[in-house]
Amino acid sequence: MEFDIIARCFPQSGRAASGDHCGGVNLRVPMALDLTIEKLVYGGEGLSRVDGEVVFTPFVLPGEVVQVAPPASKKHAQRASLLRVTEPSQHRVEPCCAIFGQCGGCHYQHVDYPAQLRFKRGILAETLHRGAKIEFEEGRISVISGDAWGYRNRAQFHIENGKVGYRQMRSQKLIPASECPISSPKINEALARLNRMVKDRRWPKFVTSLEVFTDETQVQWNVQEATQPVAKHFFEWLEREVPGTVPGSLDYEVNGDIFSIAGNSFFQVNRSLVGCLADLAIGEAAGTTAWDLYAGAGLFSVPLARKFGKVTAVESGRAADDLQRNTQRAGLEVESIRQNSEAFLIEANDAPEFVLADPPRAGLGATAVTRLLELGPLKIVIVACDPATLARDLAGLKDRYEIERLAMVDLFPQTFHIETIVALARKD
Repeated sequence: MEFDIIARCFPQSGRAASGDHCGGVNLRVPMALDLTIEKLVYGGEGLSRVDGEVVFTPFVLPGEVVQVAPPASKKHAQRASLLRVTEPSQHRVEPCCAIFGQCGGCHYQHVDYPAQLRFKRGILAETLHRGAKIEFEEGRISVISGDAWGYRNRAQFHIENGKVGYRQMRSQKLIPASECPISSPKINEALARLNRMVKDRRWPKFVTSLEVFTDETQVQWNVQEATQPVAKHFFEWLEREVPGTVPGSLDYEVNGDIFSIAGNSFFQVNRSLVGCLADLAIGEAAGTTAWDLYAGAGLFSVPLARKFGKVTAVESGRAADDLQRNTQRAGLEVESIRQNSEAFLIEANDAPEFVLADPPRAGLGATAVTRLLELGPLKIVIVACDPATLARDLAGLKDRYEIERLAMVDLFPQTFHIETIVALARKD
């Protein structure tokens, strides 16, 4: 598609919008629209307007004047492909990845990192205002960041016809990759080995997607897509080719504790901020009783057990076994309940002093919010990975709870994703 050809041209300006060339290929753009970008919105796109209609464009910055291909008309939103930037922002930088603009993994590599943080904080504040009618000054939102590059400890690769890579943005097309600048050195080493292995005649062609997880010493492989069972000798081959490959669970050290992570279990992907996230979520909280909802492998349960007399950790997914193993390994007594957190709340009778919830992207939801209001714990901390669902949940809680602190933790630099920690205190 045309976007594939022009994506690597967008940092440049001053070219004609018709008959332009990129790498010697005549684009033959029939016509273009001139737009002025008003702001960035959650999702990584810039918002502008044409005849009162909203248009979304990727890879732009507020204040920029750009030319776009005429968007296809849609009922609720129009999306336009960027052709060129005629008036670039002072915050525009050259992307360092050769496939940025094609690969669907990154959205902000064209933005200098300090500006990324400011834009994300503004998006978070606006989302809370629009979705929950919460007036929380943008300047009061703490911003915590770590390494802007090489931070990911987990990546999923797709394999087709002897090539390894990522999916194109809004497409199933494979974009071959030889390196990934947001992934850790060990993942890039694994990617290089994988690129050689898929060309070997021994490669099982029915394996079309692999996930790699690492602590920079050990490497865990998880088959994500395969049309038939994978034989043991395939993993033995990976062990020989990729140094550090482990056959089962991977032991991950965080703040001095060792967390055993089984294959396909959830664990935070930012290797430079995972420990900080736990510290920030719990803060100065301490007391008699605490709940850790959507507890995962116990990243929060373990430090909570050192600060509260009784901790109940609730997890229903694959990580439930990891949770029990990790709290026992730390020599801590934690009540581990294998149950859906919503169902646990419905059945609960008495509230603890402190509740920590780290729900999936869908957020807490109406049932969990209602039960928390009825139970009325003194303190609630929500670790949210989607500002829109967070705003919805806070809208339901705000009559009885007020925000004590709000922090944006940039777990996903170069992308639009926003992780938020909200500490709530009961008003009465």
